[in-house]
Amino acid sequence: MARPPIQIPRLSQKKPKNPKSLIDRICNMTKPADDGDLLQLSWHGDALVVAPSGTIETVDWLYIDQAAQVVLEPIRGQAVPLVVFDLEQVTYFGSVFLALLLRCQKLVKSKGGEMVLCSLTPPAQELLQITGLDMVWAIYDNQAEALAAIGA
Repeated sequence: MARPPIQIPRLSQKKPKNPKSLIDRICNMTKPADDGDLLQLSWHGDALVVAPSGTIETVDWLYIDQAAQVVLEPIRGQAVPLVVFDLEQVTYFGSVFLALLLRCQKLVKSKGGEMVLCSLTPPAQELLQITGLDMVWAIYDNQAEALAAIGA
């Protein structure tokens, strides 16, 4: 049975004016059309593929929690989550994006699932090696290899 498409709110890089609630902030998350989506989520069999754009690290810390909720919601719905982060477009990331990855990893592992990374650019690969986080996730050259490795 085909899964329904995942609806992703658009994230703003600007803080909202006088946000009344988290719901208001989520509903008002808009950005200029030429910036593109910050996250693309898709299903490949039972696996969730998360493909962040190259501008994911520029998201304000205020919104990274909302971005995490967008990614975590479909993971929560899986009995044993299978997740691939395709980092082909991400050339640089720092603590904001690492926090997102680690939150996802924590949930996936708590449910007995598997999370892997693929398509890392050389700067992203180097960052993971320097931080020692390349030992946390299996890393594959491309999405097809990652999906095959987790049995999707």
